[in-house]
Amino acid sequence: MTSYESEIKSQFKPQIAEKPLVEERGQPPRYLGFVAGMFSGVTKNMVGHPFDTVKVRLQTAKDGHFKGPMDCVLQTMRKEGIRGFYKGCTPPLVGWMVMDSVMLGSLHNYRRLIHEHIYPDEKELPFLGKITAGMFAGWTVSFVAAPVEHVKARLQVQYDAKSKLYKGPVNCALTLLRENGLVRGLYRGLIPTMIFRTNFIFWWGSYDIFTKWFEKNMPAMPTTAVNFWAGGLSATVFWVFAYPADVVKQRIMTDNMHNPQYNSWAQAVKGVYRQYGYRGFFKGFVPSILRSFPANAAALAAFEAVMRTLH
Repeated sequence: MTSYESEIKSQFKPQIAEKPLVEERGQPPRYLGFVAGMFSGVTKNMVGHPFDTVKVRLQTAKDGHFKGPMDCVLQTMRKEGIRGFYKGCTPPLVGWMVMDSVMLGSLHNYRRLIHEHIYPDEKELPFLGKITAGMFAGWTVSFVAAPVEHVKARLQVQYDAKSKLYKGPVNCALTLLRENGLVRGLYRGLIPTMIFRTNFIFWWGSYDIFTKWFEKNMPAMPTTAVNFWAGGLSATVFWVFAYPADVVKQRIMTDNMHNPQYNSWAQAVKGVYRQYGYRGFFKGFVPSILRSFPANAAALAAFEAVMRTLH
């Protein structure tokens, strides 16, 4: 090899080394977020479903049916027992596995794509990139979440034999498909679901803020504990901002299918305000907030633990 060739080769090597593959940077493989998300979904459903049942019933019940959250809990326990709190549990048990797999898996991959193509020179994905990835993940998972949440909501508002229209989740889904089709039936509420999940910018933005705060101010705290507290607190922030959109979504999903009261998201917003004022957008807020911390804290701790274990 000539001295000229050696000089060219020595100049060329560092240029290659400056641009390692993403896998060489220590990032988890692309599929891992989807696997870890399944564990998150199971955890979230088992912890949070009873709270969710109370929330949906308070959001959609007629005036005077319940005096408040505790009255809803007591009536449900007295008339239906523990099983009453887990009505409609099967769709979200399967659904949350799929939803969290899609949500957290797509979040992981959106972050990587944004990092690689928009911020390739940054060591860490900037805050704007993280909340953008969160918003895209919210929109993506809406296509899975809308039919699952639609079926769940209709089963949750079946209080007794008189109000029972569906025998179970499969019967509910098939009835919606048979009588109203895929778009107007099973996927009724897709746009409200996407509007609701746009608020993921608050969830994943605050999750990043809380995580960094704990790591800076409490360096002795175990990683799992950081994930738990950051996950619970960020979920609470999300629900504070997203709750009004959730009320509107639930109203649309539990509306009469044959003679709907609301034909659009805007009509549902106006209907809630006209009937209850601003307070109407926070019906059932207490059980939702009580649910948000334990369910999502446990779910995100499970997600991060699986990511670390399998990486």
